[in-house]
Amino acid sequence: MIKHLVPITALLAGVALLLLGSGLLGTLLAVRGSAEGFSDVFLGLIGSGYFVGFLAGSFIAPPLIRRVGHVRAFAFFAAATAAATLLYGLLVTPSAWIALRVLTGTALVALYTIIESWLNSQAPRQHRGRIFAIYMMVNLGALAAAQQLLRIDSSTSFTLFAVSSLLVCLAVMPVSATRLPQPQASKGAPFSLRLLMRAAPVAVAGGLLSGLAMGAFWGMGAVYAGRIGLADNGVALFMSAAILGGAVLQWPLGAFSDSRDRRLALAVVALAAALAAGGLAASSFAGRWAVAAVALYGGLAFAVYPIAVALLVDHLPQEELLTGSSGLLLIHGIGAAIGPLLAGLAMDRIGPQALPLHFAVMQLLLAAIAFASVRRSEPEISEPGHFMPMLRTSATVLEMIPANEQTTQAEAATAH
Repeated sequence: MIKHLVPITALLAGVALLLLGSGLLGTLLAVRGSAEGFSDVFLGLIGSGYFVGFLAGSFIAPPLIRRVGHVRAFAFFAAATAAATLLYGLLVTPSAWIALRVLTGTALVALYTIIESWLNSQAPRQHRGRIFAIYMMVNLGALAAAQQLLRIDSSTSFTLFAVSSLLVCLAVMPVSATRLPQPQASKGAPFSLRLLMRAAPVAVAGGLLSGLAMGAFWGMGAVYAGRIGLADNGVALFMSAAILGGAVLQWPLGAFSDSRDRRLALAVVALAAALAAGGLAASSFAGRWAVAAVALYGGLAFAVYPIAVALLVDHLPQEELLTGSSGLLLIHGIGAAIGPLLAGLAMDRIGPQALPLHFAVMQLLLAAIAFASVRRSEPEISEPGHFMPMLRTSATVLEMIPANEQTTQAEAATAH
């Protein structure tokens, strides 16, 4: 296994540096925007702008990558991200930040697509599942570490924008220096909402409602932490705790979902996440206890989308897995684009406690839908799947999931 990891070390180093820079930026914008007096509505729009760009980039990036190649495309989008990062510190207005956030989301999904397609091409078939797991560990670890970079300097200075931009620039170095052959860029799989709704409506609900909750977390979590009285260091700890909680609990919750009717597992985890969100709201008046509460909530909430993906895999035939999981990713992204705006509007009217309330409502809706499905019918499993811990990156990463990888192999053989 180690000999297969060595060639892709440069790619993993590149994505780690990229996530250190982008992870710092996301939290920094929330903290700095609050310090500048931006309303919660505008902060929600800024958070939503990122996911709107992420969705747009999913369609814009692949043609450019195919035209100019992976290395040039990576340099192009990394330069765009680094430049936008510096512009945040120069153009401190809500309208400018919303536009820049759309640009950043577009560029980052392109960078994820490049890295993940390269990993797909280099990972031997029998080791793709392990490499996928390592890639997700790098993602979670870099995002958690990125929050602690907020401690370097005051959020009101230009320093942290420069550090974020520097890290994105450094990410170009290992990727551009790699001797690995460039892969063919994937054209992506077509999306069919009818297919998903017919095969696994609970998985569709899980993708959408998880997106609404997680988009609000990424867009407004740091804002909430500041609103309940945590200083910049406390905000960094709050965000890291949620991410690390998600990293620790995904495996045991995944094993739990693999051992029973997955709809029931999804319902139980969503209900537990709703209760944890209630605990977060209650502990927010106790200062640092909110850090422990958000770690528990993150541990549960981060597992909801991967369980929904596994549920979809359970109910789709092999040849439709890649199409279906790509569609579910898109639905999750739509929810993530709406979530920060909804949470921002609610926080503007009700106060910071509206955010854990938003989390609780989304998770309770999902739990109710999943429980109702369990009561109505027995599971009809087409292809038994297995839980794989994951974060939402690009659709390309779905090809690394073992079941989807087999589908891609079969489609390639048919094409030839």
